[in-house]
Amino acid sequence: MNQQNNQRTIGLYGAIAIGIGGMVGGGIFAVLGEAVSLAHGATALAFFFAGVVALLTAYSYAKLSVTYQNSGGTVYFIEQAFGNNLLSGTINLILWLSYLITISLYAVAFSAYAQVFFTANSVLLKHFLITIAILLPALINYLSVDFVEKSEMLIVIIKLILLLLIIATGASFIDIQRLSPAHWGDSFSIIVAGMIIFVAYEGFELIANAAEDIKDPEINLPRAFYGSVILVIILYILIALIVVGTVPEAQLMAAKDYALAVAAKPALGQMGFTLVSIAALLATFSAINATIYGNARLGFKLAQEGKLPKILAKKERQIPTAGVIVTMILSIILANSIDLTEIAIIGSGSFLLIFFIVNMGAYKLNKDIKGNKIILAIASMVSGLALVTLLIHTYNTNLKALIIFILFILFSLLFEFSYGRLIRKQSLFES
Repeated sequence: MNQQNNQRTIGLYGAIAIGIGGMVGGGIFAVLGEAVSLAHGATALAFFFAGVVALLTAYSYAKLSVTYQNSGGTVYFIEQAFGNNLLSGTINLILWLSYLITISLYAVAFSAYAQVFFTANSVLLKHFLITIAILLPALINYLSVDFVEKSEMLIVIIKLILLLLIIATGASFIDIQRLSPAHWGDSFSIIVAGMIIFVAYEGFELIANAAEDIKDPEINLPRAFYGSVILVIILYILIALIVVGTVPEAQLMAAKDYALAVAAKPALGQMGFTLVSIAALLATFSAINATIYGNARLGFKLAQEGKLPKILAKKERQIPTAGVIVTMILSIILANSIDLTEIAIIGSGSFLLIFFIVNMGAYKLNKDIKGNKIILAIASMVSGLALVTLLIHTYNTNLKALIIFILFILFSLLFEFSYGRLIRKQSLFES
């Protein structure tokens, strides 16, 4: 056991950093305005509700990761629970496609923050910046992975320092009246706001992919999951309090896509606005870079196992180049086709669906993973209800987003059915 532990390279703080880095990516810069538009003065409460769903799901991930220490993470857990069948194949493809959605979310946010540096904005400029935000990271991934691996920790530290700076300098400017229940959205809208911004929490699952490299996994994996999620919940709540408490809502809505930069103005003036805008560009660019990196490797793993077309298993210089190119092309199409609200809804809906399945899988495996059946049942119920709540709201307010989400699921189901039953079987027969 000690010899095996000595071969592991990631300690508790490193594992927590993976979780925080996965969550505090471009999401908070992209979806903050969406939360304010629905929850208003109760935006902090919306982040809390989303955090509760994440924390309950983190319990399932902690138990599953200790028992099944595998770089496949979510993909591996679903297969252990439900077998290698139509359900697991569909969910695995949804996971791969969901990362395309998150790349799109970050790219649209990058474009919104980049446009503040231009005196004249246009639709053409918006789409040019979206495309560049995906094209350049894809090129970096195609040429070398060293930049991606070495830069992530530094960028996470810079993001956290700047977010903490906003909290520290803005605290004294809070107007408590703006946070009073009189300025809250209705209960349903507050919960919906939390579900729309849930995509800002999904990154904790990346800890599971590193489980094989984490020292003392029985102790450190649960601590890493719970610690990273709780710290990010606190961070997001504090940011929401500062943003809503220091800036009139009309100003936030006028700058909805770059609300966090506006929140730096009361304490730091134009310099703060510029500083946060630059930080947002860095954060979203970095998040795109890291997500392309991870998704290309997920596609490579799925292709190796015959779950995606063989072209995605192509590697050059130890880089899954085909996966990088395919991820880039599809992300550019998605990011330029749907708006920020729709991307946030589809992204959050996809991860809520995936986490619901993971929670159900953990409940099914509760004896094997030594999990508390009641907690796992609550996690399954809460994540399921969160998804239903989001879909009901989307049906009433943004039918286009709901249709895209349904098509997203149907495509995954039909692809797995046709590819899995026809092409994959034929390949196995020929081999």
